[in-house]
Amino acid sequence: MDDTPRSVERAHPKSLTDLFISFSVLALQGFGGVLAIAQRELVERKRWFTNEEFVEEWSVAQIMPGPNIVNLAIMIGQRYFGVRGVLAALAGMFTAPLIVVLSIALLYAQYASLPGVIGALRGMGAVAAGLVVATGLRLASSLKSSVMGVALNTVLGLLGFVAVALLRWPLVYVLLGLGGAACVLAYRKLDKEAPV
Repeated sequence: MDDTPRSVERAHPKSLTDLFISFSVLALQGFGGVLAIAQRELVERKRWFTNEEFVEEWSVAQIMPGPNIVNLAIMIGQRYFGVRGVLAALAGMFTAPLIVVLSIALLYAQYASLPGVIGALRGMGAVAAGLVVATGLRLASSLKSSVMGVALNTVLGLLGFVAVALLRWPLVYVLLGLGGAACVLAYRKLDKEAPV
């Protein structure tokens, strides 16, 4: 059951402080990847996006150079508050995590060779992979409204998985190849559906 209100005015960051705090909280939760956390925070909790809008924004953030979540923070900050919003969102993304990472780096340098630390890090990697898969499944429902349809999107997703995970092709080539093909296919479908 989708409990997202459809008729309620879209929520958005209320101030630069709200933007800073929101991205600080999001950044502090993002160990090993932030897709699952970003979707939960920005769609389900904050309601700044619908699932469909989040997928579109995340797609743009992924093809831009740099970390996806930083690109998303820049886009949201710019949309609502201009350059000041960009700076507030970036400060939220980097301030607290920088302090945490520097503290962890000091501890890691002393305890990295302990078997318990090595096992804990491997376990965190498995959890992060599970979060990405779970979020992908949760966001799959947004494919119903895609112009290309569920079947074609599924085929493109599987081809991407095979190319990157199994064949170990460089991500940039897969993005250019499959992403370019997807853009052309979507454009053609939109062109056919456009009123004459």
